[in-house]
Amino acid sequence: MMEDASTQNQALAGHLLDHYAGRIARTHRPYVLGLSGLQGSGKSTLARVIKTQAEHRDWPTDVLSLDDFYYSRSEREALAHQIHPLLKTRGVPGTHEIELLLSVLAALPNASEKLPVTWPRFDKGRDTRTPPSRWPRVTRPPRLVIVEGWALGLRPQLESALEQPVNELERTEDEDGRWRHWVNKQLRAYQPLWRKLDALIVLQAPNWEVIRGWRSETEKELLARSAPLAMNPEAMDRFLAHFERLSRHALATLPVLADTCVEYDTEHHVTGLSHS
Repeated sequence: MMEDASTQNQALAGHLLDHYAGRIARTHRPYVLGLSGLQGSGKSTLARVIKTQAEHRDWPTDVLSLDDFYYSRSEREALAHQIHPLLKTRGVPGTHEIELLLSVLAALPNASEKLPVTWPRFDKGRDTRTPPSRWPRVTRPPRLVIVEGWALGLRPQLESALEQPVNELERTEDEDGRWRHWVNKQLRAYQPLWRKLDALIVLQAPNWEVIRGWRSETEKELLARSAPLAMNPEAMDRFLAHFERLSRHALATLPVLADTCVEYDTEHHVTGLSHS
């Protein structure tokens, strides 16, 4: 299965680079490619394969993961105290330092030895950023920048869609809807980042239940390795409940916003690929 997945990613990366090669060649600045996929969809792995293949084509490439721009644990604890306790958990809109990501994108075209560009690395095992000495450091302008994340391209929901809770977490811990309304409002601050994307690729799973299964498989592997902060099934269910609302919203709305949509079946095989 691992060989199949690797072969599939190699072929998919090559196809995507072939498709966007003309556009990348025509730009006089780094081409910014968005890669959007829900938890467990394989976006981080695919981003790494695209980067490797792009550099074989002599296109210097950098990958920026939305996950690396989470606020630190202490900053999220402050949000939890000031706004809503559920904001202690990383992941939803409002828990990323979007302004920092935008500043990195703005600086990369001028990267040099005199003006190196650095950005954070987030340690999920310890739920906070790594020391700055371990952050990536770029001293040359990239030809291609891949921005990958679970909510890339997502637009806010209508206020009316927020009224009914979608799961037990929202029913019992966000009874008045204050958390979900705040999170939805924060998505507006992400729109300037989405507008920086020259193209958006969406990795489309069949449904939310499949996403839950994919993400749970990842966590089982972490548990087996006794990784720090690895979650048991009950903790995993609670964690994923934070994302259910916007994940369902993404599944319903992102394909029509995508420049490229890659469709997967329940076994994570590519079943369709379309370009707008």
